[in-house]
Amino acid sequence: MNRSDKRRQSGVTMIEVLVATVILAGGLLGAAAVQLNALKHTDSALMTTQASFIAYDMLDRIRANPAADYAGSSAGVGLHSVLGQDLSDFKRNVRQFGGEGAKGSIAISDRQVAITLEWDDARAAGQLQTFSLTSQIASGFAVGAS
Repeated sequence: MNRSDKRRQSGVTMIEVLVATVILAGGLLGAAAVQLNALKHTDSALMTTQASFIAYDMLDRIRANPAADYAGSSAGVGLHSVLGQDLSDFKRNVRQFGGEGAKGSIAISDRQVAITLEWDDARAAGQLQTFSLTSQIASGFAVGAS
């Protein structure tokens, strides 16, 4: 081997450095995309968890006040009654968690209670998300129109 061959193979060429930099940048961008996607799904899971807390809270209130008609119209129900306070709290909780566009509904048919919450999940591609809780209640409850 002569002296010029040895000198040609020593060191790193500029192309090798460029290729290594491109591979590293691609890997870092991929890791950042995975992290952003994980944050988006974590926020969506948090919203679903909050919706379940609100729905279960309302179900507990319905079970605690069996004489009230939670599925009926809330018109004319004062805030000084337990029913009025429960419905007001439910409405406020839904709006605080999901914004002005969020909706909550209560349907009672026979002994079956269905509580549904809908909200716009902006982080999950702006899709409308729904959480529904269905449960049976003991007999002796007031049954309203669905």
